[in-house]
Amino acid sequence: MIPLWEWIKRGYLHLIEPIASVLVRRGVNPNIITTLGTCCSIAGGIIYGAGHIRTGGWFLGLTAFFDVVDGTVARRSGRTSIFGAFYDSSLDRIADAAVLAGLAVFYATNPRHASVPMLVVTLAGIVGGFLVSYTRARAEALGIDAKVGLMQRPERVVLLSAPQAFFGLALDGWVLAAIVVLLTVTSWATAVQRVVTVYRATLPASGVTITPPARFSRATPVAPRAALKGK
Repeated sequence: MIPLWEWIKRGYLHLIEPIASVLVRRGVNPNIITTLGTCCSIAGGIIYGAGHIRTGGWFLGLTAFFDVVDGTVARRSGRTSIFGAFYDSSLDRIADAAVLAGLAVFYATNPRHASVPMLVVTLAGIVGGFLVSYTRARAEALGIDAKVGLMQRPERVVLLSAPQAFFGLALDGWVLAAIVVLLTVTSWATAVQRVVTVYRATLPASGVTITPPARFSRATPVAPRAALKGK
């Protein structure tokens, strides 16, 4: 039986397939799609910061297809590249941080829902999101697969949009607060899990051969593994 999350992802990919086909036929550059997606995330963060939580949730949910369709267009149009993978990953970090930064502004300035503890939790969530991506990137640079953990990026995108779209500030904002806390805790848990994974993989008994980063070796640098994943 297909897990529910996999079923949802397959359904979503099937839904955006016609859009991807149109973009491929028109020769749209995947990097432009990536840029538009990041701009939408920044706009969503601004909407959150202004206190329009439900509106921001719907906006982010409806524009999330940019985050998926860029890779599809790149692969189908034969435009996958090392720079494309680097550009996509870099802008993903900006997008995630922008949304959480908007929520941080909300908790810092909203007259009714201002909360120092939630501001701290949200800021911790920003750091945790960066750690999730950084630990995986550093592991892959060493030739170690660290794609493990509770909170991959697709799950973070969903948590930053869907609950807000449907619940907004329900229960006097407690639903939103619970989502932010969940996102922060699972992000840090994922980062720790990846650190543990790399630690175990680097133990002498693991048998894994580690390739030193280029700055520590004069050997020919290893091609970025992100290029193998396309966009």
